[in-house]
Amino acid sequence: MTATQEQTAPAPDRTGRRAPRRKDSRVLSAVLGLALAAGAIWLQSIALDNNAMEAPLTYVGDRDDTVDGGRFSVKVTSVATAKSIETDQETVETDQVFLVVGAMGTVPSEPLKLSQPTLLTADGLKFQATDRIPATSTLANRWLQPGFWNDGYFFFEVPPAALPDAKVVFEIPNSPLYGEPLMPEVEIDLGLDEATAKQPPKDVHSLKKSR
Repeated sequence: MTATQEQTAPAPDRTGRRAPRRKDSRVLSAVLGLALAAGAIWLQSIALDNNAMEAPLTYVGDRDDTVDGGRFSVKVTSVATAKSIETDQETVETDQVFLVVGAMGTVPSEPLKLSQPTLLTADGLKFQATDRIPATSTLANRWLQPGFWNDGYFFFEVPPAALPDAKVVFEIPNSPLYGEPLMPEVEIDLGLDEATAKQPPKDVHSLKKSR
């Protein structure tokens, strides 16, 4: 009996059976990802632009400077502190300190009134002008006329610690008739250092005498 050796057939080459890689789908995914990222950046830039459009256009200067804000100009002429303010009706006292800012303003063409200003402290706090002094006793009650300077006072009721390096921000009422994307504001450094701010306030600042 003769033994015979079984010959096995060679294994088929399987390399040809592999599915081709989907390079096109990967490229498409990458393109879509880049497009989505670009769209997100574009939307973010629009949001930033809208926020920037709502921010005022700020003109800065120092005390005794005439600061031109475009539609109006302002100059701070005096700065004082007092324990009380004497008006035509009464004497208003405070447990803190009254900051009395003397200012004058004018306009190049259209008459307007200033809004009550804001006091900006060195550490970023904001104080609105006090409502304990009638607005009729402030410069905000007077019309600024082209070619003329009108003067008056603004009053803040603040702690003494808020005085060093404080600034006053002047604005005008926003009117929808103008449609301005950027409203102007004037920011003026009052020139108050630590030593000046620690000087004792006057007992009374009288509006009767200042008129």
